[in-house]
Amino acid sequence: MSSSTKKFWTETLPDPLPANPLNIAAQWLAQARLDAAQPNPNSMVLATVDSRGYPSARIVLCKEINSQPGFILFYSNYRSRKGRELAANRRAAAVFHWDHRHRQVRVEGRVELLSDADNDAYFKTRPWQSRLGAWASEQSQPVGSRHALERSVAAVARRFEIPYEGPGTPEPAQVLAEVPRPPNWGGYRLQADAVELWVEGEFRIHDRARWTRVLPDQPGDGSDMPWTVTRLQP
Repeated sequence: MSSSTKKFWTETLPDPLPANPLNIAAQWLAQARLDAAQPNPNSMVLATVDSRGYPSARIVLCKEINSQPGFILFYSNYRSRKGRELAANRRAAAVFHWDHRHRQVRVEGRVELLSDADNDAYFKTRPWQSRLGAWASEQSQPVGSRHALERSVAAVARRFEIPYEGPGTPEPAQVLAEVPRPPNWGGYRLQADAVELWVEGEFRIHDRARWTRVLPDQPGDGSDMPWTVTRLQP
């Protein structure tokens, strides 16, 4: 389709802009789930920086946007590259892009660890194969072959006395109680202090705004901290 005949999205950001940008971000995520226009509508790019200042980025799955305290929730292996980088530098940035809706959300902020109780509760909801994988994979570390990784999964299944014959194995009974959470696996709360919302516009005249706030020095609930907002040129 040529640029002269392309049909553009006509959505714009609210005017006046709302006090809390994460209300809109949560609505956009919910809409993307309902649309089912992509396999993982909750996927986001997570960017971290190591102790040398070298950046890296990867796709992770957002499990929640909680707009009132103002955080984004995701899970990982604490010993992975991102886990090590977040241990060295407790700041991160995330980007959601829903191309079919011509929308983008950028989030920056401080990263905090979830409690063991929260981690355990979520881990129990994961598919049993994913729970085996969390034990079997030393995420980001070298492995000799795919077969070696599959052997590791099988060894974990034997450890927990779970019948396992590879992918496609039917779910065994009582698997929830038999696969506890590994101590090196858990959740992160990205406590936002900057959020940018973007909507595509015709001829690249996009609609764009950025919210910022100052969080308390100590980790915890930042819901009482007000946002400051300004529109940005595209």
